[in-house]
Amino acid sequence: MILIKNEKEIEIMRQAGQILSGVMKKIVPYVCRGVSTLELDQLAEKLINQAGAKPGFKGYGDKKKPYPATLCTSINEEVVHAIPRKDKILKNGDIIGIDCGVKYNEYYSDMATTVAVGEIPYKTQELMNTTKGSLEKAIENIREGVHLGDISYLIQSFIEKKGFSVVRQLAGHGVGKELHEDPIILNYGKKGTGPVLKSGMVLAFEPMVNIGDWRIKELKDDWTIATEDGSLSAHFEHTILVTKQGVEVLTKM
Repeated sequence: MILIKNEKEIEIMRQAGQILSGVMKKIVPYVCRGVSTLELDQLAEKLINQAGAKPGFKGYGDKKKPYPATLCTSINEEVVHAIPRKDKILKNGDIIGIDCGVKYNEYYSDMATTVAVGEIPYKTQELMNTTKGSLEKAIENIREGVHLGDISYLIQSFIEKKGFSVVRQLAGHGVGKELHEDPIILNYGKKGTGPVLKSGMVLAFEPMVNIGDWRIKELKDDWTIATEDGSLSAHFEHTILVTKQGVEVLTKM
């Protein structure tokens, strides 16, 4: 069941989104050669706490093995959910996907961006531009009355026309009192399918795009997802509110 948020809930989620985007703005400039992913994680947790919120990811998942960090810091062929570590040091030419969630007054916001470390090849920059562009294309076309499958189709078409592949086993999701709510938001699909979007829905769209094949695998830590063929991957995400006029990006940077 897709939950429709009321005005009170929407206002709280706006604040959660503003906190998260503010945190992300401060983290991105720290991405540089020689920095560990653990340092980025510690900074994010400090900033979230200072803003009066809580990390949305820390403690998430199976009670026997909850996610242990504030950020997901996925480097190069890592698609999502890579755990920050002291020994994961950024180097020139890397790209890093930074995924973060915030919980504020019992409501979540969720966003991700991919950042280059120093100079990167043209093809890698194209991967990042295409992934971000597909999210922007989705946001431009979201409005009340549109089928969710129409947006999924737009994302897939945009990416594949550029010669890249869409990760199929992972998806976006609804957001609210739970980090992951209905609906599941695929980054591929067919026009005229899926639920019809309605004003008051809050959704996280998050295309994940590979230079090579779309297939992925889970690594031994039971969290990190990487490309099966070792090719680079990029990830961008925003929490958005469907409105009668179109869309409001709650995590706009």
